[in-house]
Amino acid sequence: MILKLTRESLLDGTLRAYRESQALISPNDTPQRTEAEMAALLDASLARHDPAQDLWVFGYGSLIWNPAFEYAEVRPAHLHGWHRRFCLKMFMGRGTRETPALVLALDRGGACRGLAFRIKAPVVRQELEILWQREMFGGAYHARWVMLRAGEERFPALTFVINTAHPRYIKELSAAQTAAMIAAAKGDLGTCREYLENTMAHLHALGLDDAGLARVAAALPNP
Repeated sequence: MILKLTRESLLDGTLRAYRESQALISPNDTPQRTEAEMAALLDASLARHDPAQDLWVFGYGSLIWNPAFEYAEVRPAHLHGWHRRFCLKMFMGRGTRETPALVLALDRGGACRGLAFRIKAPVVRQELEILWQREMFGGAYHARWVMLRAGEERFPALTFVINTAHPRYIKELSAAQTAAMIAAAKGDLGTCREYLENTMAHLHALGLDDAGLARVAAALPNP
């Protein structure tokens, strides 16, 4: 089977089944969240949102180039107080237990430029349930309300930040160490190098180049 992260694979349970099978083969450091736990977390996030209003989601990594949810509008946006960093180790997807991948999350401090996606009010819960399957299943991310700026406009948005209590969170890693892990990692979703390159290419096309990612890319060994 060729594994893909798509709207369809999130909706039909393919990705969840894959994650559960991988957890049985190579147990994760923490239990996966149950459907009941994820529903409760979604309810808690939506309790702060007016159901008559559209909802914004902030994307900073693979959501930029593969959102897999439906949205009515997208625009570049700036987030203060959080920065994009390769700080989460993964044993599946783009890595294995022997050669773990690193993926992006938002960590405290600094700032981040990414994309704000507007979801229409009538389908907010439906589309967030897809995002929850993608981002919240493993327990490594927290959903958090943040304030974005786009031009002169400021507006609230949901995004996914690192759970610093998670055992796969990496607090400190140099650009060279990060690059070495990325270069070695490959899993059922592809290579970790592709993940980095896709993110950088799409950020560059939007005029949102990231100096931290550029330092990691510069330290990558030749393929």
